[in-house]
Amino acid sequence: MAFQDHFSSRATTYAIARPTYPRSLFEELGARSEGHALAWDCGTGNGQAAHGLIEHFDAVLATDPSAAQLAQAPVHPRITFRLAPEAASGLPPHSVDLVTAAQAAHWFDRNEFYKEVGRVLRPGGLVAIWCYALCRISPEIDRLMDDFYHETVGPYWPQERRHTADGYRSLDFPFDELPFPSLSMEHDWTLGHFGSYLRTWSAVARYSAARNLDPVVPLLKELAPFWGDPGRVRRVVWPLAGRMGRVREIGGLKIDD
Repeated sequence: MAFQDHFSSRATTYAIARPTYPRSLFEELGARSEGHALAWDCGTGNGQAAHGLIEHFDAVLATDPSAAQLAQAPVHPRITFRLAPEAASGLPPHSVDLVTAAQAAHWFDRNEFYKEVGRVLRPGGLVAIWCYALCRISPEIDRLMDDFYHETVGPYWPQERRHTADGYRSLDFPFDELPFPSLSMEHDWTLGHFGSYLRTWSAVARYSAARNLDPVVPLLKELAPFWGDPGRVRRVVWPLAGRMGRVREIGGLKIDD
């Protein structure tokens, strides 16, 4: 599968406007990991998850196939950023305690990714992939957002996006599975920040390219009466969902060739 680059053209906005993951998620990953020497964050984008992981691991390798996204990642002395696809981390065999993919696994060639996970994880190593879909704000705003998501830009979502809608439950996951923690991202945003976030959506980018129109402009006008003062901050909540599991023994994965 070729690299699907939906975000490089908006890498700067992505780094500024995307929500960040809660510290409690990385605390949970750290607590469940049997070792804390090295974590690999695959599809790191601008390094959001990598910076969360470094509080719980001695070192983090953060890989992404987009040079534009990696250029937006803040430097950290114990995080190594590497331009690489999901199938070629460049890591030695059985050298990693934890592998993560945050809002990224639905874009991967997962068969090749899982092979690489099986190669680099230590026995008993942990793998966690997670995603988020529609945020929730208020009943009135949520109704407009549902219509925008499903109807206005709905036809422009890449087909892989469907996996985020079901919380990755439809994804194959050839590991000894553990319950994924029940957590959410929460941020207090102005209407302007919310609009910037919407412009990072792959469907919005594809709509704009196809129609030479920005669909966020009329949406913000619809939202304004329910938002109130555009400078007012409102709580925006994204429930997280995902899969988590362990490699119990070398060669223990059942992966299609």
